[in-house]
Amino acid sequence: MSARPLRADAQRNRDRLIETAVQAFSHDGPDVTLDSIAKTAGVGIGTLYRHFPTREALIEAAYRNELEKLTSAAPELLKTMAPDQALRTWMDHFVAYMTTKRGMGDALKALIASGGDPFARSRELITNALGRLLDATVNAGQTRPDINVEDIFMGIAGISMVSESGTPEQAGRLLDLLMDGLRYHP
Repeated sequence: MSARPLRADAQRNRDRLIETAVQAFSHDGPDVTLDSIAKTAGVGIGTLYRHFPTREALIEAAYRNELEKLTSAAPELLKTMAPDQALRTWMDHFVAYMTTKRGMGDALKALIASGGDPFARSRELITNALGRLLDATVNAGQTRPDINVEDIFMGIAGISMVSESGTPEQAGRLLDLLMDGLRYHP
């Protein structure tokens, strides 16, 4: 039996709590108080605990929300952009996701230490989204058909790691270079 959908106001509160938690755990680390997250989100602590009974549940929901935003962006981008533009834009989303994930690193480590596994399906979900974008570019004749989705994944993951010490502009230039290498040249 699935849970009933939340009322609109309860869903808004939950969404605000998750967005606030992402920011708090990314910038302040795992020791940020749940009370401060609730206050910043504009709700009481009881509302926070109604949605997330433990700190770990909130950390996991915050991470999974970021993962969902990244993976759901792929089909949305393909609806509004040419496949190669959608792929390149999604790469920017991936770098932003990785930056947030690194910022949440200590909170995620605390979650793992408590027995959680926030990354259980992350790679699979990400490579599925990336594969969908890649397939669209190949079908449109915009990228080479011999490209392996895992190779692209490793490339953009590496660029996201480099971007930590560089600038967003540098990461963008590196992603452009990667896209140039993917393009189909008859």
